[in-house]
Amino acid sequence: MSKKLLRIAFLKLGNIGTSLLVDLLLDERADREDIDVRVVSSGAKIGLEQSEETANKLLDLNPDLAIVVSPNAKLSGPTRAREIISKAKIPVIVVSDKPALKVTDDLTKGGFGYIIVTADSMLGARREFLDPAEMALFNVDVVRVLSATGAFNVVFREIDRVVDAIKAGKKPELPRTVVDKETATEAAGFQNPYAKAKAMAAYEIAERVASVTQKACFVEKDWKKYVPLVASAHEMMRTAAALADEAREIEKRGDSVLRTPHYIDGKVLKKRKLIEKPKK
Repeated sequence: MSKKLLRIAFLKLGNIGTSLLVDLLLDERADREDIDVRVVSSGAKIGLEQSEETANKLLDLNPDLAIVVSPNAKLSGPTRAREIISKAKIPVIVVSDKPALKVTDDLTKGGFGYIIVTADSMLGARREFLDPAEMALFNVDVVRVLSATGAFNVVFREIDRVVDAIKAGKKPELPRTVVDKETATEAAGFQNPYAKAKAMAAYEIAERVASVTQKACFVEKDWKKYVPLVASAHEMMRTAAALADEAREIEKRGDSVLRTPHYIDGKVLKKRKLIEKPKK
């Protein structure tokens, strides 16, 4: 008889930068023998119809753990999706961006865990500026910031912690985590203080992008004013990505990059030097 794998189902509603890789963070080499991951997506839209349909499809997978990833978790679509999934009495973790800070109390009262990545900022969604290439480039920059500053480390470790508890037959303590610049850079394990400072600067800039794009997309009505705003926001994210990259390059020069690969049983290994084996 084959060993039962713990099934994790991700529901991706719309998109934030974390959405692009969050499921892959748990099994970066596709060789873990303890989990089975599935993904259901609504595509770009995040309305009630898409959220209800995909939430029910997720339940058809009979997961042991559900993770709902979306921008702005307080919107009606993600809220409805959580309501549907919660009926299955399985652990649910919400992964979202900074606007979700407004509903952390509601999420806690509803029994949901949450991981809020504050630097996962909204792009400049104005038709005069945003095209497919610009959208893709912005997301590349966001992913670089979240990867190199340590934000993704926080995300996968929190999910792994819940997975380990479920595997052990325990009731998991769901995360109530806000990933800010301190939390992220601590998880990155920088040894060089200049590298950490650059990473903190990158995270701070990326987080502030949201205030610019929100003004440009929802407040400013004059297109000659909002186009430069969204363009400046994207330049901010590009600069943040470059700083994050510099931080990692400093750690490379010191041969001290923290690497934490998963073993086949899900345990997280650790190493620093490039030419050494990871250890438990």
